Amino acid sequence: MATYSIDPMHSEISFKVKHLMITTVTGLFTKFSASMTSEKDDFSDAAITFEADINSISTNNEQRDGHLKSDDFFNAAQFPTMRFVSTGLSKKNDSEYALTGNLTIRDKTHTVSLTAHYAGTVTDPYGQTKVGFEIEGKINRKDFGLMWSATTEAGGVVVSDEVRLQINVQMVKGA
Repeated sequence: MATYSIDPMHSEISFKVKHLMITTVTGLFTKFSASMTSEKDDFSDAAITFEADINSISTNNEQRDGHLKSDDFFNAAQFPTMRFVSTGLSKKNDSEYALTGNLTIRDKTHTVSLTAHYAGTVTDPYGQTKVGFEIEGKINRKDFGLMWSATTEAGGVVVSDEVRLQINVQMVKGA
């Protein structure tokens, strides 16, 4: 059984959401951890866990970050961690997988389906085996209790319910 851990210096956990339905705001989690175990070289039996520190959220705007940490959205004081635990990984072709798992935000857990693109396996200059994946998907923020909403004077939506996830990870094989 091979065990992998995330290389945080070469990984990025981001999300994108529409603002006023005309622009996209990007956010990042800067503190996170992940692990993966797999017996098969093609990772088709991989088990994956991931956690992000809600207080590490960054949208390059301190006021917005504070609002996202509040009870209107993540409620970081009461629910400081977002967690994903895989329930299945099925290989679609040589480089694409369907990844399913349980995502917990706040006190709500829902099954999500993501697409994982296998970017390859290499040995770095220090002899470490590294594996790269690009993962993407969509969730509805209201499913997870991120309920804040507002409308413009003209009746337009301020923040979209749909959140696009974009996760780029480099996993390091344990010794």
